[in-house]
Parts: sequence; C-alpha cells; structure tokens
Amino acid sequence: MSTALYALRRWGRRPLIRVAAFSLGGVAAALASAALAPMVPADLGASVGADAVDQILSVLATSMLPVATFSLSTIVQAYGGATSTVTPRAVTLLMRDTRAQTAVASFIGAFVYSVVGLIALKTHFYGSQGRVILFGLTLLVLASVVATLVRWIDTLSHLGRVGETIDAIEAAAGDALRRRAEAPCLGGLPWRPAPPGAERIVAAATGYIQHVDAARLEALAGPRGLTLHLSVLPGAFVHPGRLLVEVGGAVDSDLQARIAAAFVVGDRRSFDDDPRFGIIVLAEVAQRALSPAVNDPGTAVDVIGTLVRVLAAWDARRTAAPEAPAYPHLHVPGLSADDLFADAFEPIARAGAADPTIGLRVQKALAALADLGGPDVRAAARGQADLALLRAEAALSHEADRLRLRAAHAGRDEATSGPAPG
Repeated sequence: MSTALYALRRWGRRPLIRVAAFSLGGVAAALASAALAPMVPADLGASVGADAVDQILSVLATSMLPVATFSLSTIVQAYGGATSTVTPRAVTLLMRDTRAQTAVASFIGAFVYSVVGLIALKTHFYGSQGRVILFGLTLLVLASVVATLVRWIDTLSHLGRVGETIDAIEAAAGDALRRRAEAPCLGGLPWRPAPPGAERIVAAATGYIQHVDAARLEALAGPRGLTLHLSVLPGAFVHPGRLLVEVGGAVDSDLQARIAAAFVVGDRRSFDDDPRFGIIVLAEVAQRALSPAVNDPGTAVDVIGTLVRVLAAWDARRTAAPEAPAYPHLHVPGLSADDLFADAFEPIARAGAADPTIGLRVQKALAALADLGGPDVRAAARGQADLALLRAEAALSHEADRLRLRAAHAGRDEATSGPAPG
C-alpha cells in the first residue's frame, strides 16, 4: 500500500467523513426535487399539497437532532467504558465501527434534509410538481431512518462491551498477522547485513513507525541497482538519528529524503501494519482483567483462547506465502515467533502467576500452539511454558496447585516431544 493510500485510508475512517457525506447527500436530495420537477405531470402535482410534506418534514426535523445527540452520548459512554474496563488502546478500533458512524450520520443527514426541505418549501422553491418529488424522497428518507433505528438498537445492545471489544481487537490483530504472513518480509528478501560502506538513512522525527511503503522503496531502489537493508518494522520506536535503512550503493541527498519519506512515523502505534501491537493489546486486556481492581479471570481466559486462534492462524498462513519476493531489492527483518509469544503470554503469566486457573490455561494454550505450529513456534511455546511455570511456582502458596501446574507442563512436554526413540 502506498503512503498516500495509507493516509487516505486512515482519513476515511474518521466519523467526520461519513457525517459530512450524509449531510451533503441530504442537502442534494432536498434540492434535487426542484430539478426533477419537470418529470412529474402537472395534474399529479396538484394532488399533493404542501401541508402533507410539511408535517412529515417537521417530524423529522424535530426528532432527528435529539436522536443524533442521544446516539453520540451513548457512543461516548461506550468509549469511556472500554477505556476503563478493557483498554484505552481499543478505543481507536471502536471509533472505526461503521455501524455507529452510519447511524449517527444517517440521523444528522435526515435532520439536514428535513431542515433544507422545510426552508425550500416555505419559500415556494419547489412548486406543485417539485412537491411530489419531495414527498417521495421524504418517504424514502423516513423508511431509511426507521431501518437505521432498528439496526442501531441492536448495535447498542453490545456496543463497547468487553466481548465485543475483544472481538474487534482479534479481527484487527488477525488481519495484520494475515497480511504479514502472506508477505513475511514486507514482500522483500530476508534481512542480511548491509555491505561495508553502505549509506545510512536515519529518522528525523520521534514516534512509532506506522507504515512502510515497500513498493515505493522498490521503485526507488530497483532502477538504480540499489539494495535496501531495513532496520525497522512497523511498531518500532524511532527518534532523530535512529537508523531506518542502510543503502548498498550511491545515493544523493534527494534520494535519501525520498527513501526516508517511505517510512510513516506517528505519535502512537497502529493496528494496521503492526501485528505485534494487536497481540500486545489483547494481552493488556487480560492483564487488566487480572488486576485486583477488576478481578475478572474469565476475561483473561477468553483472551488466552483468542490468542491461540490468532497465533495458530498466523502460523498456518505462513506456509502460503509466495516463494518469489515481490520486492527483490529490499532486505527486511522477519516477524519472530519468540517476539510474538513473549508479547502474548509473558504479561498474562506475570499478572496471573498466583492464580492456578490462569496458569493451567496458559500451559494448555501453549501446548495447543506447540502441537499446531512449526519448529520455531514449538520452540517459542516451550520457552514461554517454562517461564510461566517458573513464575507460577514462585507465586503459588499451595503445593497442590504447583503439582497440578507441573503435571500440565509435563503433559505439554510429552505431547510435543514426539515418540520415544527405538
């Protein structure tokens, strides 16, 4: 994805865009009645009086604004609830929810349509034939508002709930992991050290790498016979002077600036191209659930199961990655299974070390991943299971709990070690 398309995609998710589009659509629909008036026979225009349309528009104008205000307040409360009970990092995903955006935008658009229609009707802008078009459009708007209200009531029943938020994080993390699995090195070759004397291109701002335009880097490097050895991936924290990429070949200052511009730096991490961030946020949800203030181990258990699904899907999709790189002039670090498993399970094992239920769930989850995964996944699962066992043994006060945990850990070893030789 190009840098411009990435920026446009992020901009298009803002609620402002949808609300503005529906509002402009309402104005256009209200004024279109006058333009379409010649299509209506003159005798039919006399059958629809101004009062028939006036009353419907008045009802829309007086009801849609309070409904939109109530909806906005409900959304804000849902965001606040997610911040306090799940994690503040999940609010950005809730703000992308097109169902909520469409509902609010529809109500505001209907309000704008009705106000513009009333003003035009009172100034005799339509005429008798235009009123027929306005009446038909008003009935369509009314039907659309009723359908939106029905869907909105269903959305409100679970908006901002813990399970709904976990599902949203899982979807975002799974999508980022799927795309990274299909292009393990962003479409380039595996990383290797740059040749001696390679030109260093460093960051000019402080923040997190949110996006790397690999296609643009290939377009800059390929025709010039350059090789680019990336040192950062989306999610890396950079500052002025931090190495971004080393270039094998001669580059001038203009080309250096164009290469640096392919790295999008933002204030915060983003779910789009940063699969580790989605895993970190899922683990954060479990950590908060295990805190003394919340004390909700069931949510932590739910998150552990979610992590198993996401990581297992990532490992399975890696086998479908294309063998031929799309960008052969790029050398990019891969996504490490050790890093993913550390992001996923270390925080949960640390926060739930004193809870035998969480300890058993972590051991079973890691055993499942070890059974499903390849060699690097099995090694990462073993390492995290060993570390989780050490943490739990140090925190558990009863020997019976420690014995159960050791048994689960031993069962995991037996399940993943294969048949005994001979």
